[in-house]
Amino acid sequence: MNQNKPIILLIYTGGTIGMIKNPVTASLEAFNFDHLLKNIPELKILDCEIQTISFNEPIDSSNMHPKYWVQMVEIIEQYYQNYDGFVILHGSDTMSYSASALSFMLENLQKPVIFTGSQLPIGDLRTDAKENLITSIQMASLRNGKDPMIKEVGLYFEYKLYRGNRTTKINADHFEAFESLNYPMLAESGVHLKVNKEYLFQPENKDLVVHKNFNTNVAIIKLFPGISEYSLSCFLNNPSIKGIILETYGAGNATTESWFVDLLVKAINSGVHMINVTQCSGGSVAMGQYATSETLRKIGLISGFDITTEAAITKLMFLLGKNFDSKEFKTNFETSLRGEMS
Repeated sequence: MNQNKPIILLIYTGGTIGMIKNPVTASLEAFNFDHLLKNIPELKILDCEIQTISFNEPIDSSNMHPKYWVQMVEIIEQYYQNYDGFVILHGSDTMSYSASALSFMLENLQKPVIFTGSQLPIGDLRTDAKENLITSIQMASLRNGKDPMIKEVGLYFEYKLYRGNRTTKINADHFEAFESLNYPMLAESGVHLKVNKEYLFQPENKDLVVHKNFNTNVAIIKLFPGISEYSLSCFLNNPSIKGIILETYGAGNATTESWFVDLLVKAINSGVHMINVTQCSGGSVAMGQYATSETLRKIGLISGFDITTEAAITKLMFLLGKNFDSKEFKTNFETSLRGEMS
């Protein structure tokens, strides 16, 4: 290996980016990443060295689960000292969840971990896979002197690099599939790579700490006009549920009907951690701004501020895995751990 060049490890988990059309049958088949350079010769001219590793059984991202997040971080943990950056190839449908989860799992991360994927298979004539893959590798190779320029979990798609735990998939049909509505992009690919250095996460200069415990006894409840006491109580009276993301209206507002408030109070008093997150694509929860959210503040809901639902649910599972008491849990959730909230 040429130690003067960054060495990047590609981790293939599955997804559309890893598919190629069989010229005989016209069906989509898993791409053989052992022949990556042969199939994408443009990678040979990048100013870095590339190695690849793949899940033994690549998965569709619709089957994503915390056990696969653990599998990803164990690969990063095993090879952390050997590589300058990591690019994770992943299906787009649950990519924001995985990017959020890994941001919490990799504490004091000092190297780039960049998720990317595509809307069309890598073998398709009009594919977006090649550009996303090539530029993700370039982003992971950027240096500030001898140190990596990016030291966080990012998500690259359609010419833009975002903080992973700030992203949401907004479109199933367009190449521009992701958006970060509450935080500026970290970098943009045009004629030149433009990095917005002032927005990059600056971790503490400490050794990497890897976390692997998640508690999945959680739920997301999206409020809507007409939500019934019966349907809501099915979640709130379930003894297995330990945490709930409550997607409220606007800046954190909800109905003030007595049955609704009573159900929330009963759940909170039984030890359920309840997070107030706006169901709007952008913006922030501001409990107390309106009378309809002041009630939620008084009964003890935790504010998610401007966190995305994807980051909120993964942070909830992550913190539940820590077995914090109620006060510690609230403090940690309302604190930005990896730049996931403003």
